[in-house]
Amino acid sequence: MSEGPAGSGDSRPDDPVSSHDAPDSGSVNDADTYQLYQRGLDLLGRGSAAAAAQLLARAAEAEPHSRSVLEALARAQFDTGQYRAAAGNFRRIVDASPSDDYAQFGLGLALARTGDHGAAAEHLALAAAMRPNLRHYTDALRSVRATLRARSALAEGNGD
Repeated sequence: MSEGPAGSGDSRPDDPVSSHDAPDSGSVNDADTYQLYQRGLDLLGRGSAAAAAQLLARAAEAEPHSRSVLEALARAQFDTGQYRAAAGNFRRIVDASPSDDYAQFGLGLALARTGDHGAAAEHLALAAAMRPNLRHYTDALRSVRATLRARSALAEGNGD
């Protein structure tokens, strides 16, 4: 957990869904969705990522465009080893808001865990460029780049 987005040291506010993420006023399940989100964040904070992922997936079904819900779901998915799903949700945030350094970081970490180190390096480099003062961003970038160099050297040694 300490290596992933949820335990990265970059504390994200556990604030309610922001106003631009708020459920449509006509939705019947607004309160239920908010409760799912809050309970999911609580479980995630307590280290129960699998339970959190289940609740947050339900919240994301109800509010598929909520950045806050998607981020929490992606963090829970990452922490449960669902790296492709986490990458997909972090990518949705990045597509909507490319300047979200935390989403770039989470996407980079998730892609690295799926074995796509080239794409991971791109997103981690963006995150590190946006927030060079966050050591865990630059450490993750260094690690992915080292993996790429090692794989390249190995491929050259095999005549590939």
